[in-house]
Amino acid sequence: MPRRLPPLNALRAFEAAARHLSFKDAADELGVTPAAVSQQVKLLEEHVGAALFRRLTRALVLTETAQLALPALRAGFDHLADAAEILSSDTRQSVLTVSVAPSFGAKWLVPRLSRFQAAHPDIDVLIDAADRLVDFERDTVDMALRFGPGGYPGLVVERLFADRLFPVCSPALLKGAHPLRLPEDLRHHHLIHYQKPQLSDADPAWAMWLRAAGVEGVDGTRGPRFSAHTLALEAAVAGQGVALVESSLVEDDLASGRLVRPFAEVAQMETEFSYNIVYPQARAQQPKIRHFRDWVLAEARAFLGVQDRPRDDDAGAVAGEAAEDGLSNAAE
Repeated sequence: MPRRLPPLNALRAFEAAARHLSFKDAADELGVTPAAVSQQVKLLEEHVGAALFRRLTRALVLTETAQLALPALRAGFDHLADAAEILSSDTRQSVLTVSVAPSFGAKWLVPRLSRFQAAHPDIDVLIDAADRLVDFERDTVDMALRFGPGGYPGLVVERLFADRLFPVCSPALLKGAHPLRLPEDLRHHHLIHYQKPQLSDADPAWAMWLRAAGVEGVDGTRGPRFSAHTLALEAAVAGQGVALVESSLVEDDLASGRLVRPFAEVAQMETEFSYNIVYPQARAQQPKIRHFRDWVLAEARAFLGVQDRPRDDDAGAVAGEAAEDGLSNAAE
């Protein structure tokens, strides 16, 4: 039997007006005039033969009938959006757009990306480097890698890993007038802070790490602040102080010797939030989404395996050599 449905524009106007309880706000969302929204709602009321709003002097109130119908109508629009996403997915199948924070993208994702490209040469990856939150309904983004608490309503969220924080510095700071041998030696050096632009105070991570390490007499709030991880790391490379950074952002710098861990024996501090894969449920079965999801989860497992593997730490060895040099110089 053919379905006898009201006009779609009338349903859209009613759903928006019911959500905002305002013809004006609904009009702003739909890009039309309030009069057009009112006309569409009136058309729907005539179609169903029932009033949907009680129009008060300064407010709109849903009738009981409208309140009962609204949840099903919202679910229907969600299903329509999911179906439209599936229908249009084939036209964009060869390009996968991934939103990622610039620092995590540059330091962790991009160095690994060639392995995904080798395994899936038919999928072209477009990296959208941005700190802004993604609106999957409006932005041309397929999925996102985000650092946060997870649990984003209406989206699939899969945990990659919670990062670990530890101090790093230039190898030059392991020697000199005040060589870094023990955490207490930090009192002689600047503490470099990464400060999120939206916060008014410095990131409290240094103070937390000092407490966890049992260090006293070092002010964890002092030192230069940077609004980008990359700038904080470059300041550390230049020998301007000691930075407290996530392990995922310093792999290459530690491997190349540009940075070292001065206190490798001191426990690392795990971050409160974690890195997550985020994407709409409607896209879960798209091949490009599934392939990238499986690949990035495997990369995260490998990364954690390397992090947990017992090994001799080069920075610790360098620190030991610096300590021996200092003792020799003192003896002379």
